[in-house]
Amino acid sequence: MDSGATRDLLAPDPNFQEELDSAGFSTRGWTTDFSLHSVPYDEIRVGIQGRDRIPPIDRPVFTDFLNADSWLNPEEPVIALEIGGAARAYPLQVLIWHEIVNDSLGGTPVSVTFCPLCNSAVAFDRRLDGVVYDFGTSGNLRNSDLIMWDRQTESWWQQFTGEAIVGELTGGVLAMLPASIISYESFKSAYPAGDVLSRETGHTRDYGSNPYGGYDKIDRPPFLYDGELDGRLEPKERVVAITVEDSDIAFPFSILEQERVVNYSQGESSLVVFFQPGTKSAVDSGVIAFSRDVGATGVFDPSVDGEVLTFNAMGDNIVDEQTGSIWNIVGEAIRGPLAGTSLTPIVHANHFWFSWAAFKPETVIYQGQP
Repeated sequence: MDSGATRDLLAPDPNFQEELDSAGFSTRGWTTDFSLHSVPYDEIRVGIQGRDRIPPIDRPVFTDFLNADSWLNPEEPVIALEIGGAARAYPLQVLIWHEIVNDSLGGTPVSVTFCPLCNSAVAFDRRLDGVVYDFGTSGNLRNSDLIMWDRQTESWWQQFTGEAIVGELTGGVLAMLPASIISYESFKSAYPAGDVLSRETGHTRDYGSNPYGGYDKIDRPPFLYDGELDGRLEPKERVVAITVEDSDIAFPFSILEQERVVNYSQGESSLVVFFQPGTKSAVDSGVIAFSRDVGATGVFDPSVDGEVLTFNAMGDNIVDEQTGSIWNIVGEAIRGPLAGTSLTPIVHANHFWFSWAAFKPETVIYQGQP
């Protein structure tokens, strides 16, 4: 099934060359149709010269837990993705050096992406209008966020939104897939048959180290960001960011750490946010295994068999009021009457606040229980 959004046709910009001439990036070597673009070219900045200088992983190799246990700390962060009963962990100690993995999981072609500057982990179905696209890193940024490129048309894509912003596919939007940053230990517990992206990438990198040491200090200005900062939160406050019924909502980690569970309604929609300590930051210490604990989150539809459940934190457990079942961070009941039942995940991401606010300035910030 093609899950990408059909794009609206965009008229070429008759003044594009004038914009390009004053832009802060080079078009040398690109076959991109620069007459088609949906963002001003002066918003694009060079992060690193040359496409794929940060090399994506095109032929991912996976390994089992026995092997991964030898190099992956239990509390290290991984991107957890599950499709059709198949589950994979993509360790951030690998993704931080590559930013994109072109893969296939459960019969779905996917791109799993991570932008360290925004702490943005986003997974996409890489099909659009019946075509499977392969993605790389353009070397450019917008609002400090990775701009990807596809190898089929050399269009440029915003990682944060999955939207093509330059080139013949401009206006196309990739479907986001529910994926979460959780600890390796939580992934193993939730998905005993899962596998793990290995360090066998075809590249020599210092996996396990963090080239952005100390970057996530909450009040430190973001790198290569020229926009105004939304002062409602510190720039690098982590937030659970979601869009529900055309409303953008951010749940600050500082509140989630205290409340642990948030039952929330927006219009006709209900959702629940889980928070669990025990997952390290990828961009704190120079060695990720030594980084501080920032926690993990999950966002779910709380309905089971037509009944909307209400959840609470009880000690270290997340428990529903209706049955007393205990649930884990990936939304599965692990004990109680509903054991084996899974909640439907809702697409979300744990962005730094400055980046979410730059793309979603009308965001409502959850203020906590009264």
